[in-house]
Amino acid sequence: MEFVVKTDVGMRRTVNEDRADVFVRSDGRILAVIADGMGGHNAGDVASEIAISEFKRYFAAYNPAIVKAKDWLTYTFQSINQAIVQHSAVNVGCEGMGTTLIAGLFEKNKGIIAHVGDSRVYELLPNSIAKITRDHSYVNVLIDSGEINEEQAKTHPKKNVLMKAVGTEHTIQPDFHEVEFQPNSIFLFCTDGLSNKLNDPFIHTILYSKDSLAEKGTQLIEEANRAGGEDNISLIILSNNSEEV
Repeated sequence: MEFVVKTDVGMRRTVNEDRADVFVRSDGRILAVIADGMGGHNAGDVASEIAISEFKRYFAAYNPAIVKAKDWLTYTFQSINQAIVQHSAVNVGCEGMGTTLIAGLFEKNKGIIAHVGDSRVYELLPNSIAKITRDHSYVNVLIDSGEINEEQAKTHPKKNVLMKAVGTEHTIQPDFHEVEFQPNSIFLFCTDGLSNKLNDPFIHTILYSKDSLAEKGTQLIEEANRAGGEDNISLIILSNNSEEV
């Protein structure tokens, strides 16, 4: 498996509240983590930094012979949630901070993804792109109730309002998705600074171009900035095609 991690402050922001990283263990297990500190809240960059650094620490100590992957992810999400809640309670200026959080734990060609917030994971095949995660957003609640449709959600004034984030409640329960690498498949983890600016077909075209994996990541960020770049932009690309690099 090959991967690339990229993050950019964007064109309008002065602070990058996104964090993204991929950790590889000696046993071959890979953990991809991406977090978007809550925009409009205090110290979003602190919340996302806590999330990523804590995941790194827990991953180093993870024993798959004792704890199942889903149980470990649940425990780690809940522990990180508590760490952010406690930090915001005792540090002036951090009140109300929170973050989206996605973690993908991979072993060989199989993985499990845990997800809170509106950062996303896409699965791409040579002829398709599918969104794996479902945003924990206010507009999705309206869609589910039949009040608006998917097209109306794209321009709704509250499209960035989250219903669920890490660190904003005393308990958290992530959604889970089991995934598997297919021949020449790609997984894209990204914050909404990317997904709000580029449509699915355009993302697919870039990721299946002849460029290297690193060049594809750079191009996605450049295109999101060219489309406005109002938010921070972060991504992780995971590929099982060794010819990509």
